[in-house]
Amino acid sequence: MASKETKQRGRPRSFDRETALEQAMRSFWEQGYEATSISDLTRTMGIGAPSLYAAFGDKRALFDEVVAAYGRRHGGFIDRAVAEEPTARQGVGRALREAAVEYTLPGRPRGCLVISAALNTTPASAEVAASLREMRRSNIGQIESRIRADIVSGELPADTDASALAHYVGAVIQGMSQQARDGADRAMLADIAALAMRAWPETAEAGEGEETAEEAGEPHGDPAADGGAPHPRRATLAHPAP
Repeated sequence: MASKETKQRGRPRSFDRETALEQAMRSFWEQGYEATSISDLTRTMGIGAPSLYAAFGDKRALFDEVVAAYGRRHGGFIDRAVAEEPTARQGVGRALREAAVEYTLPGRPRGCLVISAALNTTPASAEVAASLREMRRSNIGQIESRIRADIVSGELPADTDASALAHYVGAVIQGMSQQARDGADRAMLADIAALAMRAWPETAEAGEGEETAEEAGEPHGDPAADGGAPHPRRATLAHPAP
């Protein structure tokens, strides 16, 4: 007796999954998690709802995959800068300079998806907001760990407030993202980054030599010569002596 014909396993996928994921990323990045509907996603991704659910699961599962892909493709520069540079100051300075570039690149949404995608959510999306909040806290924690290591090594003064300094950096990065979404260009964000680094505590060996402008996260040249005001005296996030 002839064996029964094997059942067809389903229609082959007629779209490129990675391209569809990139298009979904754009929608969430531009509009935020809650404001992006399934119909928005299917229109942007160029697929029907059944294909979306079959390939990615529900909206939340798709968003989680988008956030992971965003971290790999666009969002890892802060972690790399802090991990690769020899000091926390140099790592943060590099991260802020790179943020000025990354948040204003043409051809893609402005700012940072992890910062802006769940700013205003209802209780129904509380888990999404909490997940992104934890990612931001993790970044701040990594910066704080580098700062504490520099305190131990003597690179930073012993009275440096590591937690406050790390949260300050987080606030600057989040502010730069929102400024980019509001229309600030790369040059403006670079100026913000340079000014922000002036709050960094003086290094233990500051009196023995000056850092370069690049190490400090500052633009080259004399601002006064360009028509700007001279640099203000640097404020530091260290505890004042009693």
